[in-house]
Amino acid sequence: MSVYAFYIFDRHTECIYSKHWTNQQPTNGAIPAAALTSAAATRKANQAADNAKLIFGTVFSLRRMVRQLGGQDDLFLAYRTGEYKLHYYETATQLKLVMLTDTRVGNLRTVLHQIWATLYVEYVVKSPLSPIEHPKGVGVANELFEGGLESFIVG
Repeated sequence: MSVYAFYIFDRHTECIYSKHWTNQQPTNGAIPAAALTSAAATRKANQAADNAKLIFGTVFSLRRMVRQLGGQDDLFLAYRTGEYKLHYYETATQLKLVMLTDTRVGNLRTVLHQIWATLYVEYVVKSPLSPIEHPKGVGVANELFEGGLESFIVG
């Protein structure tokens, strides 16, 4: 299974966590990350924020379209393009988990539920140092959550 990216959005539509995986090795002409200038690093951060906004906008629009066409009981689970497949899971507290994978991957709704239940709840919600709300992702990207997510995805 090839996972490209993972996003968590809160009930205020803010991206509180994002993680990207790349399977491509840098070519000989690639610039190392340490050599990036501050302007290039700022551009990269802005691009990541724009990508998160695009992902949320896509999910929001597709959920709305599914509910209008099929009724309030219909659920939006995933969609596939020629390049990737987007998987979606929403909790009762309106926390939205989105994963981008290879197109050949089946439905990952149970996997996203497991990530929420075993990793997010255990390492973020139950953490005494984590705030109740996560403005700008404060408290979400802790070592235990990131390590558990990495081992869960790789394993």
